[in-house]
Amino acid sequence: MKNKKLFWIISANILLITLIILFSTVGSVNLGFGEIIHELLQGDNQMVRTIVLKMRLPRNLLAVLVGANLAVAGLFLQAVMKNPLADPGITGVSSGASVGAIIILLVSPAHTGILPIVAFVGGSIACILVYAMAWKKGLQPNRIVLAGVAVNTILGGIISFFSTMYSDRIQSAMLWLNGSLATKTWGDVETLVGYSIVGLIASFFLIRSANILQLGDEAAVNLGLNIHRARIIISAVAVFLAATATAVVGIVSFVGLIVPHIARMLMGNDHKYTLPFSMALGSTVLLIADTLGRTIGGSIEIPVGVIMAIVGGPFFLYLLRKKGAY
Repeated sequence: MKNKKLFWIISANILLITLIILFSTVGSVNLGFGEIIHELLQGDNQMVRTIVLKMRLPRNLLAVLVGANLAVAGLFLQAVMKNPLADPGITGVSSGASVGAIIILLVSPAHTGILPIVAFVGGSIACILVYAMAWKKGLQPNRIVLAGVAVNTILGGIISFFSTMYSDRIQSAMLWLNGSLATKTWGDVETLVGYSIVGLIASFFLIRSANILQLGDEAAVNLGLNIHRARIIISAVAVFLAATATAVVGIVSFVGLIVPHIARMLMGNDHKYTLPFSMALGSTVLLIADTLGRTIGGSIEIPVGVIMAIVGGPFFLYLLRKKGAY
């Protein structure tokens, strides 16, 4: 069984690397795989260099980072909140991060350097609100979804308020509001990669705590775990991962909902396996979604956030029915 799980993890990473290279050939200008390899070795075709190295490759790598961040954030939020329907979008974390980010983008665009930090603060406040509203003699799984809907509605209203007040500047933020990887460069990759490395490495140190929390509060206390501290730390890492990703590319929903479910179906409930598998699968899902968005519409590019909403919405309704949430 252990070897089978390792096989899935290795296979997922091999598939991811293959798709990063393969999808670099796809777009408004299709390139042959041989052309890309030749350019990487020789570097004598300026057009191929510009398309692949300056446009497609950084975009693909950014999709990998964002997908991994959101998948791990969703995995941890589901473990902490004891709710398989929890993810950064549904629990209000993404909306909270969005409020912080939209204030910077519209009110003070000169300070975009602090955008990830402001987004983290906004996501943290939203997460705390959901916790507070869902807590009634312990965390109630169904109440988390309802609290998330309420918080998302409030935060959505705040975003609409700022969008209306600064309507002359909203056009520059439209791609971000829809969750898009269009026009992203190596600078965006450099911005996110540091935050991602810190958050993802930290997540591996929380595997044991996340596993124990799944056993229930009483069993966790008996095993010597400070459940309140564990929840705060795991939630903080989840919010950090989701908020920094949201700060760079905008609102991308449902990656943190879909991927952990598939990971648990294939790998079981042990985070030692589900976490690395979720990282690779989340990256793959977002990479495929983004490639679809920039190819299926011809000359019109569909933001990756829209693609994930179209795919993730029905999946969320299916889970609601399956889990008996309504």
